[in-house]
Order: sequence, then structure tokens, then C-alpha cells
Amino acid sequence: MKKEIRTDNAPLPIGPYSQAVQSGNFIFLAGQIGIDPRTGDLVEGTEAQTRQVMENLKAVLAETGATMDDVVRCDIHLVDLGEFSLVNGIYAGYFQAPYPARVTVASASLPKGARVEIAAIATI
Repeated sequence: MKKEIRTDNAPLPIGPYSQAVQSGNFIFLAGQIGIDPRTGDLVEGTEAQTRQVMENLKAVLAETGATMDDVVRCDIHLVDLGEFSLVNGIYAGYFQAPYPARVTVASASLPKGARVEIAAIATI
């Protein structure tokens, strides 16, 4: 059985999808871009967007009682792989070893002109 997870502390979906779905002990978080949930606007620059993405993921996890420590996998999409080190540095600050499994790929473009999008899977 699956359950939709929704919080006003993260951006509302911009399409027909859920912020997250819980199925059993797994939480599948939709990709987040750097939208500030208070304004609905994309924040400026890759660094600010990455920080906002991570805060958005934290907010969705918090709605389930989970934390970043419960994340087991992340998928990162970057418009420019030249920004990998910048994003990686910020990302690393949100996790502790053992780090989640991860894939990072280049994407030609992302919704709303975002520079980075991150999706995650967590267990509770």
C-alpha cells in the first residue's frame, strides 16, 4: 500500500506527481529543484539552488519523521557537470558516512531553468 507525503514546507509539485510516496518502509522522494517554498520562485545560482534542494528534501523527509540519515540513495541531475565539485561539496554537508548510494548525470535542461535536481530514497 502506498501513501502520499505532502508538506507546505517544500515546493508543491509543478506537475502530476507527489512530493514523496511511502510504500512499506521506503520513502521515494520526487526530484527537488531550488524553489523556495515561501515564494514559489527558483533561487539564483547553482550554490543557492543546491542548498535549497537539500532543505526541500529535508522538509519532505521531516513530514514522515525521517531525516537525511535515513536516505539510502540519491539521483543528481546537473545541467553542467563542471559544477560537480560545487554541488558535491554542499551535498556532502548534509550527510554522514555511510553516505547514500548515488548517481550523478548531466541533463540538457531541467524544469524552470534549474541548474540542479536531486531525488532520493529513504528507509524508515
